[in-house]
Amino acid sequence: MKKIIIYLMLGLLLINPARTLADMAEGDMIVTLGENLSEDQKDKLLTEMGAPKDVQVVTVSNQEEHKYLGKYVSKSLIGTKAISSSAITLAPKGSGIIVETKNINWVTDEMYVNALITAGVKDAKIYITAPLAVSGTAALTGIIKAYEISADKTIPEEVKQAANQEMVETAKLGDSIGDKNASALIAKVKGEIAKNKPKNDEELRGIIDQAAKDLSVNLSDTEMKRLMDFFNKLKDLNINWNQVSDQLSKAKDRISKFVHSEDAQGFFEKIKQFFIWLIGAIKSFFS
Repeated sequence: MKKIIIYLMLGLLLINPARTLADMAEGDMIVTLGENLSEDQKDKLLTEMGAPKDVQVVTVSNQEEHKYLGKYVSKSLIGTKAISSSAITLAPKGSGIIVETKNINWVTDEMYVNALITAGVKDAKIYITAPLAVSGTAALTGIIKAYEISADKTIPEEVKQAANQEMVETAKLGDSIGDKNASALIAKVKGEIAKNKPKNDEELRGIIDQAAKDLSVNLSDTEMKRLMDFFNKLKDLNINWNQVSDQLSKAKDRISKFVHSEDAQGFFEKIKQFFIWLIGAIKSFFS
């Protein structure tokens, strides 16, 4: 079983959020550090992030991790220590969301991008790291709160919860159909909802089915039910779907990079040629 050391950023309310958009500008950074890091580990991570000496730092506790992730991840998987960290840098307007990770072994960069778009985050460069390998499940909530401080913007609690749920659901789906396919599927469905919100379950199921077909993946009944439940919840939230569509468009190349890459197409072509050869070999055997 993967040991999930849930980590980040949920303690932003413990600090004085006086430094807001009025004080922060493009290129400014805010950092989150796990409460259980040693002083030496904190210093090394800050150096790794390239954080300035006067960077605003948010400390995160394990108790806060359980508060925000307990609905979606078991207590045993959340763990007992908060150690992972992140740096959020304000990016130029219109640049979209860019995520880079180190020592994160379950949640992918694309999953973070997808969920952050749902939360309403935009135009930010985000680096997530830890001194040892962790799943990365709890990073999202802290990043969202850090973004609230940096952008002087309050994100509704139900939207934060939905973004956390999206990240976990995508990671679970990735265990079955692959991380890249899971992220691409979630992005495709959100893009369709942004274009034309489904009026009923039949329309929503059709959107999910089409996205799965486009990616050549099969969803189990359980996976379909989880996705239906999640997207029914998502579509009725107070989300800026125009912004979601815009940010998805900017992130499209990163989210679906593997599916359309030369490596992937070469891989699929090799599979195709193998089956052509196999069929030919069987025909020759019986001729």
